Amino acid sequence: MKIQEKAAENKVCPLEIAVNTISGKWKIPIVWQINEGKKRPSEFLRGIAKVDRRVLNQQLKEMEQDGILTKESFNELPPRVEYSLTETGRKLVDVLWLLNDWGKLLIKQEV
Repeated sequence: MKIQEKAAENKVCPLEIAVNTISGKWKIPIVWQINEGKKRPSEFLRGIAKVDRRVLNQQLKEMEQDGILTKESFNELPPRVEYSLTETGRKLVDVLWLLNDWGKLLIKQEV
């Protein structure tokens, strides 16, 4: 009995990792913004109404660490930073489109 419990405890669930990676109130809207061509944090602040700059920076940092985004810093004054999707981030966009379609089905069911 103990061996089965330990085996279950050590299993890695890909779905759980995926959900944890994109959890965060602003991560999906940030990915959508970048996919639409926006690259700079100031553009995200204008495009996402209620996000706080500190929270935005934290979520951008987490997504960069998770391999969803890359950050490019330019050596100029004032300092400029741009974000872009990695290959993993572009695959996430494909998944988000599927979720968007699923959401449309849910909306139709409510009507």
